[in-house]
Amino acid sequence: MLTDTPGIHHITGIVRDAQSNVDFYAGVLGLRLVKQTVNFNEKFTRHLFYGDETGSPGTVLTFFPYPAEDDGRIGTPQIGTASLTVPPNSVSYWRDRLRTRDVTVEGPFDRFDETVLRFTDPDGTRLELVTGESDVGPWTDGPVPARHAVRGIHGVTLLSARVFVTASVLETLGFELLDQEGDRVRYRAPGDRATVVDLLDRDAEFGREGAGSIHHVAVRVPEKDQLYEWHDLFRERGYDVSRVKDRHFFHSLYVREPGGILLELATESPGLAAGVDSDPPSTSLFLPPWLEEDREMIEGQLRPLDPSPGTGTD
Repeated sequence: MLTDTPGIHHITGIVRDAQSNVDFYAGVLGLRLVKQTVNFNEKFTRHLFYGDETGSPGTVLTFFPYPAEDDGRIGTPQIGTASLTVPPNSVSYWRDRLRTRDVTVEGPFDRFDETVLRFTDPDGTRLELVTGESDVGPWTDGPVPARHAVRGIHGVTLLSARVFVTASVLETLGFELLDQEGDRVRYRAPGDRATVVDLLDRDAEFGREGAGSIHHVAVRVPEKDQLYEWHDLFRERGYDVSRVKDRHFFHSLYVREPGGILLELATESPGLAAGVDSDPPSTSLFLPPWLEEDREMIEGQLRPLDPSPGTGTD
């Protein structure tokens, strides 16, 4: 039996340089580099996972670094922005931290009942820090003091080519219409973290996938068996849906909904801790069993990466 998704599982973007990505997300934003592995579909491409201490669902940002990738262009149909939760009393800290590290910051400004800071990563990925309460514990061994540290994903902002159709898909997944402010329509899942999806009802130029664009957003489902039920439902509706895939840390499927947004449905288990035999796991390249025999060849094709950048602790 299908159940509503409790919220976002992870968000995945495309960037160019793996090292600058680590320097920014681990060094500046203070997230933990939980796992470095490869794109299971393109084994000579790294896949970097950031989040809380264990990379629990609802805290994870992931990135594919493609060194020769052209710039992306933000537009429809795309995921325009990824937002992270920070404590309500941390806005001034984050504004100053980002500015002293040469990050251009817009805000703070109010939206709904939140305070927002807007900025981009080195590749131009649009990011926000949004105030709010969260049950996510901070990563305490990073460069950001625990009282100010990121508390997981807040949500995403979608630029749909067919807003009302995308809204219907969100409602099918279990998101409920919550509020509207100008051309921003807010939906929220019933879970306790990473629950917000905003739809922008505005005209925008067509986007282009590339460095600085967000490839997909994944929502959580409890069990693998439910993926097959979702697969059948999406096929009945004529959506472009993948088969169920084994991602080692979870099982998932992808669906391109009629508004053009690429969604992934991902199970909450076994999780990013699966198969870890090093401490910390980010210091070595993890490969799933079916790629292990190619380790020497794969590692020889990847650029070196320092997983522990030194950017200074406040």
